[in-house]
Amino acid sequence: MASPAGWAHAVAEPGLHVHLSQAQPIPLEVELACAPGEVLGVVGPSGAGKTTLLRAIAGVTKVRGGRIAVDGETWFDSAGGIDLPAHRRAVGLVFQEHALFPHLTALGNVAVALGHCPATERQPRAAELLRRMHLDGLENRRPAELSGGQRQRVAIARALARDPKVLLLDEPFSAVDRRTRTRLHAEIAELRNGLSIPMLLVSHDIDEVTRLADRIALLDQGSLKLTGRASELLSQPLARELLLGEIAETPDHGD
Repeated sequence: MASPAGWAHAVAEPGLHVHLSQAQPIPLEVELACAPGEVLGVVGPSGAGKTTLLRAIAGVTKVRGGRIAVDGETWFDSAGGIDLPAHRRAVGLVFQEHALFPHLTALGNVAVALGHCPATERQPRAAELLRRMHLDGLENRRPAELSGGQRQRVAIARALARDPKVLLLDEPFSAVDRRTRTRLHAEIAELRNGLSIPMLLVSHDIDEVTRLADRIALLDQGSLKLTGRASELLSQPLARELLLGEIAETPDHGD
């Protein structure tokens, strides 16, 4: 864990800063940063703590010790008694399963996340976000009428509706086929260039991580083991040992 002086210096820098430490109930020992416009790939064996890390940043999972700050704003500081609830953290969170409301249209699913906007602005803003995700003309379709890739695009548009300071992607492409994944990769790269916010991507597809991430963080048993660029990290014996057989191409599921 960084010293208070070291933490104060880090927090003065823009982006996401995370220092977490706990032994129970789920071990976690992580210190990392992600700059605006950077994609940080989070990898590791099953049960390494990848999803727990993302949920802790989002405030969905409570942790016992550490600090989380974004752009100088402290979201969590166990020593200082600060723990912002999830709804007060400007986080966009996208899971493998889109978790859309089945009774709402694509437009309605995005608009429901725009409660912070005046009522008259919600539908136009939702339509704009759907266009950004290349869903023009599909605004009035319900999730059952959309393909898997289209549903994930709606989920990403909904995450962006919160005007997030951080975008967290937890294996968002693993349930779609290879062709759809390739298109979604291109759209995430496009978003990254336009948003200029930190993005964390959890994935079991090494090609995906290598293609999208600027750097990779390797976790094992809740502990951060290595960080670095993909080419550097994958040359490390420890990384190969931990990831051998764990990160591979995701099988096709059909769109």
